[in-house]
Amino acid sequence: MPAVTKPAHQKGDFFVDYEQKLFEDVKAKPGEKALVTFHTVAFEGSIGLVNLLQATRLLRKGFETSVLLYGPGVTLGVQRGFPTLGDEAFPGHLAMNNQVVKFMGEGGKVFACRFALQALYGHGEPSLIPGITPISPLDVLDLILLHRADGAFILNTWTL
Repeated sequence: MPAVTKPAHQKGDFFVDYEQKLFEDVKAKPGEKALVTFHTVAFEGSIGLVNLLQATRLLRKGFETSVLLYGPGVTLGVQRGFPTLGDEAFPGHLAMNNQVVKFMGEGGKVFACRFALQALYGHGEPSLIPGITPISPLDVLDLILLHRADGAFILNTWTL
């Protein structure tokens, strides 16, 4: 077997070039909107957290940004904790909840479908993180269409 001749990586080493950025840093023009939709189950993959981070980034770029939680996506907006609400059972346990709160704290809007909340997942409106606006299932499509009519950037996420 050949001998390893390269020095071992050390804490603080970079594996990739973090400085190079190929594309311009796009910022929203005044009045531009963005909508990020979630039809995904919290904790069943990384897409929930990744797109919450994307929504926050859109907000920071100046877009009037909204998040739509529908279908299993409403699970991203349900209060969590163990042994009591708000208690983090292990580091990162409440990462998604904390990101939703941070997003709203920076001015983002979050909407959750009442049908999915109750009929699919057995929760009522008091289960939602404070600040999330519950909406009729009939408003889900209209919210998307209103953003489309405004020329918004729309990021749709579906997972099963």
